[in-house]
Amino acid sequence: MSVKLSCVALSLLLAAGVAQAQAQKPLAKVNGVTIPASIGELMIAEQVAQGAPNNEELRKAVKEELIRRELLAQEAKKSGLDKKPEVIARMDVARQGILVGGFINNWMKANPVSDASVRAEYDRRVKEMSGTEYKVRHIQVEKEEAAKAIIAKLQSGAKFEDLAKESVDAGSKDNGGDIGWVAPAGLPPAMGEALAKLEKGKFHALPVQSNFGYHVVKLEDSRQAVPPKYEEVQGNLRQGLEQQALSKYINSLMAKAKVE
Repeated sequence: MSVKLSCVALSLLLAAGVAQAQAQKPLAKVNGVTIPASIGELMIAEQVAQGAPNNEELRKAVKEELIRRELLAQEAKKSGLDKKPEVIARMDVARQGILVGGFINNWMKANPVSDASVRAEYDRRVKEMSGTEYKVRHIQVEKEEAAKAIIAKLQSGAKFEDLAKESVDAGSKDNGGDIGWVAPAGLPPAMGEALAKLEKGKFHALPVQSNFGYHVVKLEDSRQAVPPKYEEVQGNLRQGLEQQALSKYINSLMAKAKVE
């Protein structure tokens, strides 16, 4: 069995190894150096969390992996690698990462986002997306004259899907200019205004300008926006609010810090 250690687990092992090496029953001794059993347990927990069965085979594989790591670490020290400035710097960064990660985890636990806050964020977003969604095709070009020429061809009976191949929008040119269902808030303002005036199946008779160029737009269909169920998005909403709260806290620390 191959055992791979994630950065999270490695951080845990590094943190636990120094603090508990003397107090814990050894998992093994390698050339007189003790590997604490606690490190093995942490590594096993990491593997189990990734789906590995918690059995004797896993325990044996973890022990062998830690022995290999210790042997390699000893060889690295013999060669003086642990004295090189770049290695010392990387070890310092790793230790700092462990401290930061541990602090953030503790801070998150001490400052949980309430269910009421998650529900309020959901309600706010639902309110924002209420209204009409449009199913849109567009042809994007760089010059207004090119957009006018395409409109003239459409007025002469050309198919929108065929002319869409002239679009500079690589994401939609090969599927007839179709960009799917979109809310007005996700479109350039001028495009949203143009679509609101169109009947289903019609294209706008004038080019629509945006920061990306000029667009020929066609309204395929429209519908009332249907928000996702709260249960489907509450996890992502909670994570977003947690990150916002953490960023606000970090910004407050930055504002008070003396940085030279």
